[in-house]
Amino acid sequence: MSDGDFADTYLTETTALVEALDRDQIEALAAGLAEVRERGGRLFVLGVGGSAGHASHAVNDFRKLCGFEAYAPTDNVSELTARANDEGFETVFEQWLAGSRLGAADGLLVFSVGGGDAEAGVSANLVRALDLAVERGAARFGIVGRDGGHTARVATACVVVPPLYETRITPHTEGLAAVVWHLLVSHPSLQRSPAKWESVAEGSA
Repeated sequence: MSDGDFADTYLTETTALVEALDRDQIEALAAGLAEVRERGGRLFVLGVGGSAGHASHAVNDFRKLCGFEAYAPTDNVSELTARANDEGFETVFEQWLAGSRLGAADGLLVFSVGGGDAEAGVSANLVRALDLAVERGAARFGIVGRDGGHTARVATACVVVPPLYETRITPHTEGLAAVVWHLLVSHPSLQRSPAKWESVAEGSA
């Protein structure tokens, strides 16, 4: 493959991955999130690195478009860094959720390439947060890559971006995570308010 062919290669891979996504799991994720909202639960969105950026963006969309009470622990950098400094990074999400009184009405949505693996020492912070959600009966959701790791194992519903292209697992997973959550906030089971440009177009029709 020459450098000049890369755009075509990447977009062809993306198309194949979109086709491979499990539509039933996406619909289960939409239904599960709707149940959390209808019972008055809160939605906590977790991610590390680029997925933390996804979490912040998704919280905005779930709040503004879908009427969720939603939060991302990584939006509070002061608390996050204080907990990481004083208690260790592995417990930052678990302790944040405990302090927020995570309960059975609530839901947890994880964005992660690997989904967390306690034995391998990968994203232990996500693993511990998910285990707390299991312990307290909160719903668990994920948009992850590879085999989904701990997230997929304990999730109520989980979309796994299959690792069809081993050299580009991270960019494809993170890119398609954004596609899936934008699908969700546009889903008729979840969306309550139009996005800005759609509402402008409707008003000018």
